[in-house]
Amino acid sequence: MSPKRNSNKSKEKDFIDQNIDDMDGMDGMDSGDDNYRRRRDRNNLAVKRSRVKSRIKTQETMERVHKLKTENDMLEEKIKILSKELSFLKNLFLAHAGTTNGIDMDDIDLESLLADAVDTPPSVPCTSSRSSYNSTLQPF
Repeated sequence: MSPKRNSNKSKEKDFIDQNIDDMDGMDGMDSGDDNYRRRRDRNNLAVKRSRVKSRIKTQETMERVHKLKTENDMLEEKIKILSKELSFLKNLFLAHAGTTNGIDMDDIDLESLLADAVDTPPSVPCTSSRSSYNSTLQPF
């Protein structure tokens, strides 16, 4: 019968050891809970910072979009004004050139004359008697 007693004693010892381990686990749970709580708090703060940063970036992007739209509208208006001015000056040039020189302006490609040509050689200075007259002319 003694072997049974040893068996019972070992079972009792195992039971006691298990209860002690459970109690130690409770202490571990408290420190684990504290550690978990600290990690959760840190994560919550990181999430808040991330959301604030995202909001700021979105707001800056919206401000930039608004600024670019305003700038685009101003540039489009400037294009309209300059196009009207170009059209007026073309018509003025055609009227002036057609009446003073007796040249048929319908045959002249005005776009190619007005285009900015990079590889155009510089004009040769005029040595005629009209050169002094041309130099005194002022643009209107």
